[in-house]
Amino acid sequence: MLDVQPTALPGVMLLTPRRFGDARGFFSETWNRQRMADHGITIDFVQDNHSLSAEVGTVRGLHFQAPPHAQDKLVRCGRGRLFDVAVDIRVGSPTYGNWVGVELSAENGKQLLIPAGFLHGFVTRTPDTEIVYKCSDYYAPETEGAVRYDDPMVGIDWGVDASTAVLSDKDAQAQGFKTFNSPFTWEGAA
Repeated sequence: MLDVQPTALPGVMLLTPRRFGDARGFFSETWNRQRMADHGITIDFVQDNHSLSAEVGTVRGLHFQAPPHAQDKLVRCGRGRLFDVAVDIRVGSPTYGNWVGVELSAENGKQLLIPAGFLHGFVTRTPDTEIVYKCSDYYAPETEGAVRYDDPMVGIDWGVDASTAVLSDKDAQAQGFKTFNSPFTWEGAA
């Protein structure tokens, strides 16, 4: 059983796999190609990533990989709690520059499906938060890019004070949205 809910951004979906619990804990099937295909999700994932963020308020993002190595991602929280965000960067899209955010936690078991053509980022809400995600293409550093997580043109409410956010040097120096030249085009653009 898999609950699939659309979000305000077409293509970005919230997936909640069923959990079977007892006194020992729970079991959940987090990826099943056939169950996903039954919901129209036929992505061929080729890489799994797992990262740990030690401090509350750690922000990673907003990241993307450009074509020909663009990545669809299926994101979940393995431990702790995080706020996960997708931003539409498909030029010509009616939702270009819009964002959606969802709380993912080890407790709620929710997953966010983020297609290529969207920025991705998250902020941790608890110490030692782990994020686990599948990617549809391999890591290709020559195609990666980033946009500032706190850019006012996008206006994401991260729930964290910018002065206390924990960032990598790369994320702290990311470009603004106004000067960003997206490598993605919306399929419906004329």
